[in-house]
Amino acid sequence: MIQEAIDGLCPRPGGVWVDGTYGRGGHAAALLSALDDTACVWLVDQDPQAIQLARSRHGGDHRCRILQARFSDLGDVLRGEGLAGHVMGILLDLGVSSPQLDDPSRGFSFLREGPLDMRMDNSRGETARQWLDRVDEKTLARVLREYGEERFARRIARFVGAAREADALPDTTTGLAALIAEAVPRAEPGRHPATRSFQAIRIHINDELGALDALLEDICDLLGPGGRLVVISFHSLEDRRVKRFINRHSQVGDLPAGAGRVPPEKQPKLRRVGRACRPTDSEVRANPRARSAILRVAERLP
Repeated sequence: MIQEAIDGLCPRPGGVWVDGTYGRGGHAAALLSALDDTACVWLVDQDPQAIQLARSRHGGDHRCRILQARFSDLGDVLRGEGLAGHVMGILLDLGVSSPQLDDPSRGFSFLREGPLDMRMDNSRGETARQWLDRVDEKTLARVLREYGEERFARRIARFVGAAREADALPDTTTGLAALIAEAVPRAEPGRHPATRSFQAIRIHINDELGALDALLEDICDLLGPGGRLVVISFHSLEDRRVKRFINRHSQVGDLPAGAGRVPPEKQPKLRRVGRACRPTDSEVRANPRARSAILRVAERLP
């Protein structure tokens, strides 16, 4: 939904703009094409390979600031640059990117054999294999249930625990996928049995929901009047957070009984722009991975 995202940002001359999830750079390239020569565009990603791509493509563009960081750190970074309250647009394309899925060495896909890594920033932190080697069954079941909405979470956790006790815990993505498939008694039609578990483990390893919550708390302080937030989510856990955030800040805050007027601190900070947007049928045919995407837009009020 590149064009829908750019339309949601509503590019104007000049200003500071942030692509918080550079990925393979499609949204960034479209945004840069829509902006004039006086704009400043921050291209941010925690994935070293995405940052390397951004530097090769846009390192010579004087408008671009390229930063390897989690988007949860954007608030501190932009405040440190004196940009809080001056950002005209922030774009987030959440979840794993196609290059990450397509590279077996990153360990995100259960369809391609690779190491059980799953880190967005594979230069630091604990891999999925390392976590599975130490996590207790109760915690694993909770992660699978909460982040993957996996109905067989406890059974999968028992199978993983048994494999670990037998010194047979898989080292590869396809090995883990096969173990999960063995644990799931009834697979969903048209869905691999490991789909929900891989999503849950990836979300946990990268603290994706925690990072999203952290940035959302900073959004109203970062955006200037009329500034736009555009978020593309790919599953209900992300979208629910974004929807609730926009709804909460688009309404008058709780007032004491008998309050005669709405004080400034209770005034709405955002307005919802349009309805939630989904990809067109033609885009889904061209890119089946887009089928679950939901785009939401909000604008900072004065």
